[in-house]
Amino acid sequence: MLTQTATLELREEPITELDRYVAVPSVFESRTVFDIVERSSGIELREREATQPYRKDYDAVENPMEWPTRFDVSNWVLIGAFNAGERVGGVVGAFRTPGLAVLEGRDDLVVLWDIRVSPKAWRLGIGSALFRSIEAWARARSCRELRVETQNTNVAACRFYAHQGCQLKRASHDAYPGLPDEVQLIWSKVVGA
Repeated sequence: MLTQTATLELREEPITELDRYVAVPSVFESRTVFDIVERSSGIELREREATQPYRKDYDAVENPMEWPTRFDVSNWVLIGAFNAGERVGGVVGAFRTPGLAVLEGRDDLVVLWDIRVSPKAWRLGIGSALFRSIEAWARARSCRELRVETQNTNVAACRFYAHQGCQLKRASHDAYPGLPDEVQLIWSKVVGA
């Protein structure tokens, strides 16, 4: 069992380490979901009980090992989180990637493409440390903004991004034709001037 006093090491790795990165599962289960209420002042999330528990394995929906065949990952970063040499999480960031719509062709924007923490290491601050590391990586590239995508069904992720200072910028009800119960949420955080 890991403790908060454990020594955490974050290190940048080559994207070729994806096979080791995905050894940490990217699964969540939630008994609540967010309904989306769009107001003139912005988007409001209203939490409610789900009709049944919602479980999603992101890697089963999209195989991370295919990212290098779908995108030019030469400007991507993989930052691994390790405790006593054991991988306990990681984060992937995308930058200057032609064809990646969420980047809008901008050179001052990084997308937090994927973040994961081993379930045995939840609530130890590893996710926050990884988020800060991708923020620093973005600032080092003179980026102004960090964006991240999640869904209304992933309540824990929404809370996490809000806690990291992200603002909910967009909700798209029809972004996932194969997953009609999910609403795409785009979060944003200013990381540079």
